[in-house]
Amino acid sequence: MPDLSVIICTHNPKAAYLRRVLAALQAQTLPRERWELLLIDNASTEHLADIWNLSWHPRARHVREDEVGLTPARLRGIQESAGELLVFVDDDNVLDKKYLEQATAIARDWPVLGVWGGQVEPEFETTPEAWTKRYWHLLALKTVLQDRWANFPATESFPVGAGMCVRKPIAREYQHQLSGNSQRLLLGRRGKALTSGEDMDIFLTACQAGFGTGVFAGLKITHLIPAARLEENYLVRLVEGVAYSTRALDFLHPSDVIPAHAEQRLKRWLKHLRNQAGELFLDARERRFHRAARRGRAMAEVDFARPPAAIRATTPVLASPGKQEVC
Repeated sequence: MPDLSVIICTHNPKAAYLRRVLAALQAQTLPRERWELLLIDNASTEHLADIWNLSWHPRARHVREDEVGLTPARLRGIQESAGELLVFVDDDNVLDKKYLEQATAIARDWPVLGVWGGQVEPEFETTPEAWTKRYWHLLALKTVLQDRWANFPATESFPVGAGMCVRKPIAREYQHQLSGNSQRLLLGRRGKALTSGEDMDIFLTACQAGFGTGVFAGLKITHLIPAARLEENYLVRLVEGVAYSTRALDFLHPSDVIPAHAEQRLKRWLKHLRNQAGELFLDARERRFHRAARRGRAMAEVDFARPPAAIRATTPVLASPGKQEVC
């Protein structure tokens, strides 16, 4: 049985990018007999098994998932995986050659952590315009200057989805909870919809089960970003999707479950009020982004204002420490 499962979820991937992703996996220092590779073909127009040769890896498999969406694809990957540690890799993530080796070392040395990740630096296809920089944080980028972890929900210890490492018991618990709560399936990318929040849903599942989360400077990924993701129309849609997902998470994980976020939500709400009052003073581009965020929140209010199905209580796989701490 492999120690680790690499799960790539992809829908109509850009060939040049996926080629680099697979090349980086071929170069990993962790011996291949210790990890498996699952390429989850999420309803791509052409079956990826007919195009991509994975014979270079003795434990590689193609898996087809016909329900469109990142969440269904990840759930299929969880179901198919054999490793005790799952590493979710996007089809535009180029891993440092020691990534898997270091991820397994963290799994061994940090048994209190359920989810962790590293730093994600961009490689832009074209030089970005200066005005786009304020939105780069929405492109799954993260700078980690020092290792940080927490045993309660704390955003500074939350990784991004790119290269996210998840212990198998947490992944199984997440899978179990979603089977009883269809609203949580609305999170994550679905076709052209730019909703998100599925990563945060996994982080909070880990915290509720008594595990911590962490980020490590030694885990490094290069995120390949095409020119289209820096266009204004795409970024406006992305802001709308993120606003929708952020508001949805407020309903799915209320403040009594994640008290560390209460102050942040208050600050966000006060900022929202200030923005409403000052919208007339925004330029045309800023107004488009502002209105996109308002649309996203309003749509989430419609979809999630009704009480969601209760999340089934389970016995924590690791007792939560009595003292909350972040390091």
